[in-house]
Amino acid sequence: MLKIYILSLMVLTGLTSQAQMKIAIPEIGVVQELENDSLLVECGFRYLVESTPKILSPRNVSDQDFQDQLQTIKNLQTPLYACNLFIPGDLKAVGPNVDEKAVLDFVEIVLRRAQAAGLTLITWGSGGSRRVPEGFSRIKAKQQFIELARKVAEIAERYNIILALENLNSTECNFINTLKEALAVVKSVDHKNFRLCVDIYHMLKEEESPDAIAGTKGYAVYCELAEKEGRTPPGVKGDDFIPYLTALKKEGYQGKIVIECRWKDLSTQGKMAFQTIRRQVELAYQ
Repeated sequence: MLKIYILSLMVLTGLTSQAQMKIAIPEIGVVQELENDSLLVECGFRYLVESTPKILSPRNVSDQDFQDQLQTIKNLQTPLYACNLFIPGDLKAVGPNVDEKAVLDFVEIVLRRAQAAGLTLITWGSGGSRRVPEGFSRIKAKQQFIELARKVAEIAERYNIILALENLNSTECNFINTLKEALAVVKSVDHKNFRLCVDIYHMLKEEESPDAIAGTKGYAVYCELAEKEGRTPPGVKGDDFIPYLTALKKEGYQGKIVIECRWKDLSTQGKMAFQTIRRQVELAYQ
């Protein structure tokens, strides 16, 4: 009788442990304009990502315009989750012409506004800013970027914003092209407000396998994707993202999955793209 009880207890404990280990299916968002809010809701998207130049940058948005915009953001049916296009191309993060004060002054305003808008995350791609000039030491460039990123992360910490470093393929930038390189930089910066964006589109362009996602647990906080050829929306060419999504699941990833692509017609492609990724995410996380 005691043996049966112990066996039953072991089975129940095992089932409980499995239930506790079950990973929630990530929610799906999209990089789009605020003005398309109603259409995004119809398509099924749960979160919206906008551009820093359009809603946060002091270069393009006055203080009054920003205040006026806050009400629009508050009333969105598809909540604003993050922003991209963080640092302008002329504010160099590497090379001989880095103006650190100008970068940090810009970042201070952007992150303060991000907090006011209720954001928690900004992706750091910014290919123009981090492009290494021809003939400039790549070792020096990496040191520069890491040092600057630490200082930017300290500002982000004050405003409770997470920065997600994005891997950018070599046709768009010549620095931090692979996920492995991006992860190494994140580890070197070693700051809780400087984490990793897993961009599957850029991984595909660089022919990185899903295996590159191994080791990102605790670092990956955000994921973007699009089809490889033409950066088309999911469902157009039929790209299979499941191996990459499965690799994310193995790392315990529970952040957002966000579509960043080139739309031909959002009104006709949006629902298809959402349903395609929703189906693939469910298969990967089952």
